[in-house]
Amino acid sequence: MSLSLPMLQILLSLVDEDRHGYGILLEIESRTGETRLGTGTLYTALKRLLGKGLIEEALDRPVTELDDPRRRYYRMTAAGREAAEHEAARLARVVGMAREKELLS
Repeated sequence: MSLSLPMLQILLSLVDEDRHGYGILLEIESRTGETRLGTGTLYTALKRLLGKGLIEEALDRPVTELDDPRRRYYRMTAAGREAAEHEAARLARVVGMAREKELLS
């Protein structure tokens, strides 16, 4: 299964902890320094990831003082981890081909 770049970025943001939508956006921006997802793109991708069983809504919540009950937290499923690993390997092969063609050093 091939993942769109926004879907892969969301999965990468969920590797180390559960996050809510805005937290996902902040983590992607912090990690990439350039990728900025719009909220429409984010929530469309989240809906697709949920539908494919690659993420699920997390039931664990932060302490009440740090939480907003309107937030939905997401976590990656085992299938999501497998899909992210597969997509990362596919992209690594593409980078290898680009190096062979001397597009990258």
